[in-house]
Amino acid sequence: MAQGFHIVVCGSLVPDPLQTLEPIQSPTGPALKNEMMLPAVLDPWAAHALYEAANLAKKTGGDSKVWLVSLGPKAKLQQLMMTMAQKAAFELVAIDGSSSGFTDSAEVAQTLAGAIEKIPGLDKSRLLVFGGCSSASRDAGATIQLIGEHLGITDQFLAVDEFTVQNDGSFKILERVEAGQYQVSVCSALPIAIGWATGNLPEPPNNPQIGMVNMRTIMPALQKAQAAKVGAEGVTFASVKLPQQQRQTKIVKDVPVDEIARDIVEWIKS
Repeated sequence: MAQGFHIVVCGSLVPDPLQTLEPIQSPTGPALKNEMMLPAVLDPWAAHALYEAANLAKKTGGDSKVWLVSLGPKAKLQQLMMTMAQKAAFELVAIDGSSSGFTDSAEVAQTLAGAIEKIPGLDKSRLLVFGGCSSASRDAGATIQLIGEHLGITDQFLAVDEFTVQNDGSFKILERVEAGQYQVSVCSALPIAIGWATGNLPEPPNNPQIGMVNMRTIMPALQKAQAAKVGAEGVTFASVKLPQQQRQTKIVKDVPVDEIARDIVEWIKS
């Protein structure tokens, strides 16, 4: 593609998966205990989308460009960008607001779509909107679809592992379906919205040179980040609690395989 792509990646921060999360009731509704103090990472599915976007822009060349549109508390976004800036080349569009898992995906999508619409020089005829197929904090699996609807993008693909530009300029897309198989689609025109699964790329190593280039635009973007009120208007949570964990251990020796299998089946049925 001679002109290149305009790729917008939507992704927010989530608590580090290694942290113990304790839900509490706050004056504004459910929240996590010491949420602002918890170490944060870029949502894993969104991170895969970012790596795929950067790789696609690099392979395509031309004037391809990647934006990362991220919603979260400004101070935590700044901490997160210190790491993410070294992973891939992108321009940050920051929105100062809640990144809580108790926000409504519809409100989040409306806010992100509004920020995308305001990106200077964005060409919708070359637009790819990337994001995670789900969220590590909310797991609604609907945000990227709603963003597409707000932007008038009807070609949407979810749980994607591979996006290939073919020789004739069309796009081959592999979406996950059941039993470890893929649905293969071919799309001939942009814009397209894609909710990524894990893709095929590993996490790239830190690159200080890319980090220094990115930080020249990241800091100004954070300084001019617009505040956005994002919550769950009209939603009432009856209760919020961690899943119950139960572990029963039995140590035995010299038990036949059939008996072990029978015990496991009986335990599952119970």
